[in-house]
Amino acid sequence: MLKTRITDLFGIEHPVIQGGMQWVGYAELVSAVSNAGALGILTALTQPTPEDLAKEIARTREMTDKPFGVNLTVLPTINPPPYEEYAQAIVGSGVKIVETAGRSPEPFMELFKEYDVKVIHKCTSVRHALKAQSVGVSAITIDGFECAGHPGEDDIPSLVLLPQAAEALDVPVAGCGGFSDAKSMVAALALGGEAIVMGTRFMATKEAGIHQNVKDKMTEADELSTNLMFRTMHNTARVFKNSVSDEVVEIESTGSATFEDVKDLVAGQRGRVVFEEGDLEHGIWSAGISVARVKDVPTCKEMVSRLVSDAEDIIDGRLQSIKA
Repeated sequence: MLKTRITDLFGIEHPVIQGGMQWVGYAELVSAVSNAGALGILTALTQPTPEDLAKEIARTREMTDKPFGVNLTVLPTINPPPYEEYAQAIVGSGVKIVETAGRSPEPFMELFKEYDVKVIHKCTSVRHALKAQSVGVSAITIDGFECAGHPGEDDIPSLVLLPQAAEALDVPVAGCGGFSDAKSMVAALALGGEAIVMGTRFMATKEAGIHQNVKDKMTEADELSTNLMFRTMHNTARVFKNSVSDEVVEIESTGSATFEDVKDLVAGQRGRVVFEEGDLEHGIWSAGISVARVKDVPTCKEMVSRLVSDAEDIIDGRLQSIKA
């Protein structure tokens, strides 16, 4: 057993958290992760309405009696979803763990505190993490440059960002970005992290509700299998390298591209088709650099068990053997 402040905080067996992922964080995956002793996270905005989220929370509870949380990502958008109603659905369903991301969780903290909800906020910089700590979050996920989705604009990898955050903050910190196996988990703990957050690795599990073609493609990937889009627009996003993301990068390389020039290519519904139908070239889909470390598609239980067991072997074996 690897015991940390985060395992104590969230009442989980292992210092492993499944990050919230759009079109991926459904009840089947979340319950399997939690049943494996890690922390599963539903994705609120994957559900079309707050009422649907409440139903998905109830469905998850039918599959596990272990702790799980809900991700609420708040981003600037032309037609914002009813974030407050989603937050009300979360607390009204009795969920006690929320992963927030995007904008500051401050507008929701009074509600979450009223219902004794523990908030872990995802940040891409130490300065944002300090701000989140100041508004009362219970823990921080710090996203290194290796992560899928939006790694921020500072380009700081986890090897530097995680210990910087762990030293600067009083609340426990989980490392995200590049963590996918026992070796990286031990590294995260050595860097001051209290857990690892994995998204990409949990996509390649049997319970993840995405097409087998996507999972198989992930097992073939290497460290060069992702693209960085929106660099010129200062909204960097890391996605899997395919013909669509290559085209976006090419359009951006002109130096004068705007979002209007690529919006049809990057539409979220096109990415959803990739996950549902398995057409790998239909749209963009998120993956971190750690996709290079995905070698198989196990069950969540098999993967988490192997992860923790191998991490213990590294700590008790190789690290002990090299100590003079």
